Amino acid sequence: MEKTQSDKDRLESVAADILRDRQQREKGYREQALKIYPWICARCGREFTGKKLRELTVHHKDHNHDNNPSNGKNWELLCLYCHDNEHSRYLEEEWHDGVTSDAEEVPTSTCRPFADLEALLKNKK
Repeated sequence: MEKTQSDKDRLESVAADILRDRQQREKGYREQALKIYPWICARCGREFTGKKLRELTVHHKDHNHDNNPSNGKNWELLCLYCHDNEHSRYLEEEWHDGVTSDAEEVPTSTCRPFADLEALLKNKK
């Protein structure tokens, strides 16, 4: 079934409205967050001023972009890099939660550099 030009125009109009609403909503909570919190990334501690302020983003702690309480308790300011890292970790966590296995859970890291430190310290005393 071929779409008519009016159908395409209507879809483009709806898409444009959705994008405009999203940008307006983001602008609102971003401005609020910038008034509430210091302009510092909550993960890496970098400070942002001037033109660099655009690199500071609002992260929703519960990952729900519609949960925007006016007191900002669901927000934290993160730089672009830490924000991307946070969402990557969240996606990986979701993926791992979906994987089920009857086998014993394997630790994420096999390196244990301080595993026998307590025993070594006791022997030196």
